[in-house]
Amino acid sequence: MGIAAELPGYSYGSAEIARSPVSMDELAALKVSAGFTDEDERFLRMAGEVLRDQTEQIVHHWRSQIIAGIPDLAKHSRSPEGEALPEYLEKSNARFRQWILDTCLRPYDQAWIDYQQEIALRHTALKKNLVDGVRSTPYVPLRDAIAFVGVMNETIKPYLATKGNSSDEVEKMHAAWCKSIQIQMALWIGPYADTRSNPKEW
Repeated sequence: MGIAAELPGYSYGSAEIARSPVSMDELAALKVSAGFTDEDERFLRMAGEVLRDQTEQIVHHWRSQIIAGIPDLAKHSRSPEGEALPEYLEKSNARFRQWILDTCLRPYDQAWIDYQQEIALRHTALKKNLVDGVRSTPYVPLRDAIAFVGVMNETIKPYLATKGNSSDEVEKMHAAWCKSIQIQMALWIGPYADTRSNPKEW
């Protein structure tokens, strides 16, 4: 899997993606708040090359070995009656894999900001299930997404250490990854705070 992969429901940079109200200047301020530096950007790119051929393993780890064992999270990839949705899960997993690469390898420009908004919206009642045309839970609470960040950050680290990089490089790649996820979660808050959404979605 590579950058800009053609995947069902993956529309990074397309005209159908609404522009985020967050500007490049505001993203720059967020980076400062998160301590995300030019060095972090360099090590995030390095992480992308390390993880490029491991995304399937990583997403399988997250989905099948962790999320599947947490009913409150697993239900969001199932029907309201709790039935498995294998086709939906397959498409969602492919986009999940692409998200790892986008996190590491995409330039953090306006298109990246806009797609953070799109991803967040696809977890809210405004857009969840629409892309794949399925019946599932109406939204994923933001608190669940934020809580799972800790698991992703912890479990990504061993994968960063599989290509022979020094321990210092692994630490720096991991720190850059964690800062990026923090920034992404900050950007997700806006779509969730939209007054058109159910206020309980937080």
